[in-house]
Amino acid sequence: MTAASTSAIAYILKGYPRISETFISNEILMLEEMGFNIHLIPMRHPRESFCHDSVKQIKAPVDYLPTEMLQELPRLLVPNILLAKEQPERYKRALLHAAAKFRQNGKPATIKHLLQAGYMTQTILTKHPEIVHLHGHFAHSPTSVAMFGSILSGLSFSFTAHAKDIYTSIPDHLREKVAAAKFAVTCTKHNAEYLKQLAGKHAASIHTIYHGIDTRLFDNCETVHEPHEPYRLLTVARITEKKGLPTIYKALATLRDRGISFSHTLIGDGDDKKKITGLIKELKLSEQCRLLGTRTHTQVLEEYRNSDLFLLGCQIAHNGDRDGIPNVLIESLAMGLPALATDVSAIPELLFHERTGLVVPPENPEIMADNILRLLQDTELRTRCIENGRKLVKEGFDNVWWTAELAKTYQKEIFD
Repeated sequence: MTAASTSAIAYILKGYPRISETFISNEILMLEEMGFNIHLIPMRHPRESFCHDSVKQIKAPVDYLPTEMLQELPRLLVPNILLAKEQPERYKRALLHAAAKFRQNGKPATIKHLLQAGYMTQTILTKHPEIVHLHGHFAHSPTSVAMFGSILSGLSFSFTAHAKDIYTSIPDHLREKVAAAKFAVTCTKHNAEYLKQLAGKHAASIHTIYHGIDTRLFDNCETVHEPHEPYRLLTVARITEKKGLPTIYKALATLRDRGISFSHTLIGDGDDKKKITGLIKELKLSEQCRLLGTRTHTQVLEEYRNSDLFLLGCQIAHNGDRDGIPNVLIESLAMGLPALATDVSAIPELLFHERTGLVVPPENPEIMADNILRLLQDTELRTRCIENGRKLVKEGFDNVWWTAELAKTYQKEIFD
């Protein structure tokens, strides 16, 4: 695609902008800089009161879909009725498809996704004939809307699969989306292998594209310094089960009981905040630990700069949810801040044990505590991980390079 092209790709998003999804806003901005026209169709308005700087630079038009099915039913129904009259065969296909899915999962969200797709087709796509392809960011609800929208409009669709959306989806539903999509993108080799096993004969249409980070932001951001007590430990994570925060705090309690002096900072918010604050009090760690809530990217970088070690305790949640490669881990290495995390999912694609960081088994506080001390006190290991980590990020996780790969994929799959 060239900068002069007028054709556009519609990005269907769960929400926009979202403070936890800088990788999506960065991707959109870079695609625009490469000459792509993007039209954003979020399924809900932002929940945060602020956004990252990259969002402010995005030029793409934004059309929000009605979010609440009951409260906004008239807004949803009228376009769907009109569309059913104008395109009866297509609408019948989409309706039968939605009915079959509803019988399988019993979720009203299936009906909502059909109605949202009908609204999108009738009120957005008809007004924007430049949109030639639909792309769902996340394999669950955005891709459901994209798939129904494809049936209703006749446009092709694709999707990007991340982590939770893969492993909490019903495998048959995910397999169906891969088969129906023109292609799919995912952000780790671990995910790609899972999807390819699921996809069978459709595996060739799955592309691995890492998110990466803007490595230029970290060229002069080295935090290399000799750690000393009280050690300064940092975690940036949503406060949810898959982040394994209890493992971190239990490891910290073990260090405290060994007479190690430290402070720990958690940046992030989430549904389990009350549970985690209760655990901190139960472990008598209130003096050592602080919770800062959500912070801007600039503030997060400052915390990296002032820390001695980055910690993540990722685990597989009871519903199957798990991380891919958390961008905060990549940023930590880029900052020269050594990192310790668990060997869950694709994290070993970034943290090569004792080479670019340390990985430990999930839900094992004792082993985590031992390795925290190793990475703080073993100067040779620490130096090796810092140097190799920065080099790996620079050479293998640059988002400009990976977005260029995504652009090539879009060019080949959509426009050639």
